[in-house]
Amino acid sequence: MQITSSLVPFVSVLWMTVFSPAGYKANQVSCRLWAESHMPGLSMNGDFIIGGIFTIHYYTNSGENTYTTLPPQPQCSGSMDFRQLRFARAMEFTIREINNRTDLLPDITLGYQIYDSCSDVQMAIKVALQFENGLDTVLNETRSCLKSGAATVPAVVGDSTSSASVSMARMLGPFGIPQVSHSATCACLSNKRPFPAFFRTVPSDEHQAAALAKMVKSYGWTWIGAVRSDTDYGNYGMTSFIKAAQEEGICVEYSEAYIRTQPHRKLERLANIIRKSTARVIVAFVHAGDMKFIIDELARQSPPPIQWIASESWIIHPDFLRFNTCAGALGFGFPRSVIPGLREFLLDLSPAQVSESPLLTEFWESSFSCSLKGRTGGRECDGSEDIRALQNPYTDTSQLRITNMVYKATYAIAHAIHGVICNDTKCDKTITFAPWQIHNQLKRVNFTTKNGYQFNFDSSGEPEAVYELINLQFKKDGALDFVTVGYYDSSKPKGQEFRMSSAVSWVGGQTEVPVSVCSESCPPGSRKAVQKGRPVCCYDCIQCAEGDISNMTDSLDCLRCPPEFWPNTMQDSCLPKPVEFLSWDDTLAIILTVFSITGAFMSVCVTAVFYKHRTSPIVRANNSELSFLLLFSLTLCFLCSLTFIGRPSEWSCMLRHTVFGITFVLCISCVLGKTIVVLMAFRATLPGSNVMKWFGPPQQRLIVLSFTLIQAIICVVWLKLSPPFPLKNLKHYKEKIILECDLGSAIGFWAVLGYIGLLAFLCFILAFLARKLPDNFNEAKFITFSMLIFCAVWITFIPAYVSSPGKFTVAVEIFAILASSFGLIICIFAPKCFIIVFSPEQNTKKHLMGQGLSSAF
Repeated sequence: MQITSSLVPFVSVLWMTVFSPAGYKANQVSCRLWAESHMPGLSMNGDFIIGGIFTIHYYTNSGENTYTTLPPQPQCSGSMDFRQLRFARAMEFTIREINNRTDLLPDITLGYQIYDSCSDVQMAIKVALQFENGLDTVLNETRSCLKSGAATVPAVVGDSTSSASVSMARMLGPFGIPQVSHSATCACLSNKRPFPAFFRTVPSDEHQAAALAKMVKSYGWTWIGAVRSDTDYGNYGMTSFIKAAQEEGICVEYSEAYIRTQPHRKLERLANIIRKSTARVIVAFVHAGDMKFIIDELARQSPPPIQWIASESWIIHPDFLRFNTCAGALGFGFPRSVIPGLREFLLDLSPAQVSESPLLTEFWESSFSCSLKGRTGGRECDGSEDIRALQNPYTDTSQLRITNMVYKATYAIAHAIHGVICNDTKCDKTITFAPWQIHNQLKRVNFTTKNGYQFNFDSSGEPEAVYELINLQFKKDGALDFVTVGYYDSSKPKGQEFRMSSAVSWVGGQTEVPVSVCSESCPPGSRKAVQKGRPVCCYDCIQCAEGDISNMTDSLDCLRCPPEFWPNTMQDSCLPKPVEFLSWDDTLAIILTVFSITGAFMSVCVTAVFYKHRTSPIVRANNSELSFLLLFSLTLCFLCSLTFIGRPSEWSCMLRHTVFGITFVLCISCVLGKTIVVLMAFRATLPGSNVMKWFGPPQQRLIVLSFTLIQAIICVVWLKLSPPFPLKNLKHYKEKIILECDLGSAIGFWAVLGYIGLLAFLCFILAFLARKLPDNFNEAKFITFSMLIFCAVWITFIPAYVSSPGKFTVAVEIFAILASSFGLIICIFAPKCFIIVFSPEQNTKKHLMGQGLSSAF
């Protein structure tokens, strides 16, 4: 802990030991202290005297320095800290306990000189010099601060504060006098270069800062205020905390320093900053004395609810149990312990014992509001005072935390002395040793105290960091109390150092964890965007871009879903994209299937009608063999559309385009053959013409076979070089996959389609030329009309095919197949079926021959 960091001018130290004007004589060199020695508050003689220094008072009166005479010596003032007095008496108790032991320093009596530093660095330095030189006012050759090994104490326990300990360590270190502090936690004291002889029984604030940062992070607080004492303790501790907090992603809205010796306007400014801040959690690395001023100042105006996060200096200080505004405060304190026999020792005081010590006298008179005999002022103590009836920090042994650190420190020094002057059988009190020997032995001590605590120093002269997480909670009677709600142990594996054991009562008695953030958390599906010019904890939440997700709260970036995945509506997870193709259960597919089967059924029905009336004139006049072949090819055309429905596969992709191409060429070839036969039949009626012998049934079959074979060759080459294959189209739609058949070679596809178009166009031209031939039933008219429909459908198909998305591309292709097939069967065969079924009187040779068409039969 820490009280002040005022820099003491080196001159003020130098003047404490200065040569007198007549300092040098011929036969003797001596020097005299110009100032009086500071007398110990508690002392006892022994074979070896252990020094002790505690902050029992918090103020000093030094008077005004005129710079014309010696500066007045500082005197302790203000009220006494009874808790610190308990620490000092705990050192007394420990030394008496050691003196009564036979296994530690047998036949050796330890003594002590315990001082009050009054929370003043100058006073601590003066006491350090006295530890080095003793209380003599005149120094000579035999007792000189310049003579090695002349220290009057082998080691020192204290001080209570970091600033005083720093100053003392600088004075004691060069002489090798070990100093074991019980509560100086400043991380700066871990540096062995400037403080080689400093030890402590409390962990460095480096550990406490890390523990506080982990605890703050565990509750989700990312926006905090920071208040510190303007001392070594507060400044070094807060520096360590802010560094650890930044590593945990915690932002500090403000960091303010204060010490109670500053003007009141500084305190008012601090209180206003706290009231106006948006951070509801404040980490206070503040000494207990400074914290009282801050709490009192905030109480002048009703402050917002503040969740205090405390350092060990004030979270375990009993004075804060009377501040209801501190209810819910949370912080790390040293583990609570029990020291058997200490309470009885503290209460074993009589007026006679008290009068021997100025500290105990002040305690007695302050506690009972009376004056001991021989002192003036106030009611005289009459002997009826009962110390056991007192309820104050001195008599309260329920929270022995720092007291146990004093106990360990004293035992550590005793074990070090034992290691220097004792062997296996006995101890030699006449051995002369230097302080550095005690220093070296302290590094190796490893012991278990009488109350069961195993202890040793690490390489930095410190113990392992073990803390209890303390929460100020209201008891059933309405009073505040210290409640342990968790633990921190630095020796545990990383990530397991901090654990909670029970529920925390938060500020205002609420059970919900307070919220202290600069910006609300960004939910999954969004990312954080830092606000310009503000800390990273202040940000805006921006929705992830289309196709991106964030699956964690407060994500810094959004992640792109894999190509075959797409975000859900919340954009917090990637789901497989739905795969689109013309499936059998699709409504559109069902409709197209019905039409396809209907068309095939019509072809079969027409075939049946034609077969039944195959000997009739109208069937024979229209080349029955080509008609049956055409009906067969139309049936295949209707059915080939079914290959386009269903999930594309490697085989279905190759089958659908090749079957389509070949069957349609077969169909158009038959129509082309019929058209040529009509034209040649007309020419055969001319006198002397024998052209029909070149277009008989064998030639007609050859025409159909040749045209179809060419298409088959084109399809084989296409399938051999670059066949169609199933493809997942991820580009057309962002949110779904189109499963389609890639053409493989676009040239192959358009070659197949172009060849069909070429035959259809040729058929159309020939049919158009024969449309006005003079007969009663000119088939060329129907072929012309069917080819007109066929060409119109497929010319329209091309732009529709290119522009249609997804499954509609396939649907357009099926529609074109069905439309052109229906056009052919209706235009060519519907009139003939009508005559066969409904007008049989027209189905005669005489009616059909017209002018010279008899050769067609």
